[in-house]
Amino acid sequence: MSVPLLTIDRARKAFGGLVAVNDVSFEVGKGELLGLIGPNGSGKTTMLNLISGALSLTSGAILLSGKPIAGLAAHKIARIGVARTFQLVRVLPSMSALENVVAGAVFGHNRLWGDEALALARDLLERVGLKGREEVPVAAMTYIDQKRIELARALAGNPHVLLLDEWLAGLNPSELGVGIELIREISAQGRTIIMVEHVMDAIRSLCSRCVVMNSGIKIADGRSADVLADPEVVRAYLGDDDA
Repeated sequence: MSVPLLTIDRARKAFGGLVAVNDVSFEVGKGELLGLIGPNGSGKTTMLNLISGALSLTSGAILLSGKPIAGLAAHKIARIGVARTFQLVRVLPSMSALENVVAGAVFGHNRLWGDEALALARDLLERVGLKGREEVPVAAMTYIDQKRIELARALAGNPHVLLLDEWLAGLNPSELGVGIELIREISAQGRTIIMVEHVMDAIRSLCSRCVVMNSGIKIADGRSADVLADPEVVRAYLGDDDA
């Protein structure tokens, strides 16, 4: 029996008396595109922070290819092969687009240097729609273009697992269509992706499976079509009066 690429085993994160993630368990297979959804404040971003090492577990375990990674520093988890984007974009504003993506190649899982890192960075910038803007300072770019750079930087490390935290948020309808196709293309290349997203059209289009959280608890896990029709999930989003 094959080992799941990523295993979340009774993960718990408490901030004093507030339990943001409450004994949540799920597995992600190699090459899977998993939607992690739920209303605001449900614990989704906290879960990504636990997987990426930005936060430490209160209890439980997180395994990558059967090996524990919880408790490791974020940069070590990145080296092992977990990369992410952020809900609020985090780029290196004093550097160019190319330099930002090169940083991902140098400090990510693959640890590329020199001409090899530069070539990969140029290729990734073209893939996310920024060809010809390699030398533009990131601080001079729009928010949407900064999100593209952040995605390219995450991919530059060739991670085993890519975490997308509302990467499609804020895109206009045209940009949203391009963004969905870009994620589909990345997934089709065999990349394992967990995406936190409120754009349900994207979840339906991209994710065959969803995990739903509400108030720190996992309330559903299954085929996206079934999960999104689950009365408990509808109640979590709309409230009892509208469910």
